[in-house]
Amino acid sequence: MARMHSRKKGVSGSRKPLVYKTPSWVRYQSKEIEMLIVKLAKEEHSASMIGLILRDSYGVPDVKKIIGKTITQVLKEKKLVGDVPEDLFNLLKRAAMIRKHLEKNKKDTTAIRGVQLTESKILRLSKYYKENELLAESWQYRPEELKMLAE
Repeated sequence: MARMHSRKKGVSGSRKPLVYKTPSWVRYQSKEIEMLIVKLAKEEHSASMIGLILRDSYGVPDVKKIIGKTITQVLKEKKLVGDVPEDLFNLLKRAAMIRKHLEKNKKDTTAIRGVQLTESKILRLSKYYKENELLAESWQYRPEELKMLAE
């Protein structure tokens, strides 16, 4: 599949194994992993960061195979998820950083194009989340309110 805003094809990457069994070498039970997820979420780590920490520090290769739920589902059950999904939040932060850069460098045409592409992704993703009721219908993208994310 091609990339969204460049005329390049995608790069092949690694795939998860198709075996659906829990690996025998994992030392943690499902309750312990849920407790670790909650602990890391209370330390204000994102869901993707929690997955990396569990993989690198605790040796948990795939949370979903052990627990039967994703990290985001566990966080929703414990009510530790924010009101904006993580991927949309990361795009908002990127747009805020580029806008902050553009305040100092007004003639940076590459950055202007970057803001346009990032904001179009934000609008597309927010439309998807509103249709699937993962984001409030009243939510709107307002670039002037995102200055605090750029700091």
